[in-house]
Amino acid sequence: MQISAILKSKGPSVATIGRDATVAAAVAELARHNVGALVVSSDGRAVEGIISERDVTRALDRLGGTILDKPVHMIMSSEVRTVSPDEKVESLAVMMTEYRIRHVPVLEDGALAGIVSIGDVVKSRIEELEEDRDALFKYINAR
Repeated sequence: MQISAILKSKGPSVATIGRDATVAAAVAELARHNVGALVVSSDGRAVEGIISERDVTRALDRLGGTILDKPVHMIMSSEVRTVSPDEKVESLAVMMTEYRIRHVPVLEDGALAGIVSIGDVVKSRIEELEEDRDALFKYINAR
């Protein structure tokens, strides 16, 4: 299965935030969108970084509550792994496991086209397994 199939079912919407927004604003956006990560982007197309719940909690542990008033770019991950819509979900799962990341932006022609979470990957794998099971049952029952 390709990543484009995941985007087709979940849609291309990506929650973004500017690099100069405060961490408190990022926390509010994470809650408002009910997501675990925001793509840091000034124009909604270019990926400048990513900020996750994990980034926020680690910064809170290191720096305390004062981090909430600081800009997102101070704690965002600026080295962002991305994928294209035509890549296989299996290769994305390997990347997520190898680099211990849970959210990967999808770029098409260099522009932000969506985001895939580890939950999306698991859901797609379960759907594939259910399709395989159904095909096996049909095959067995046809004999």
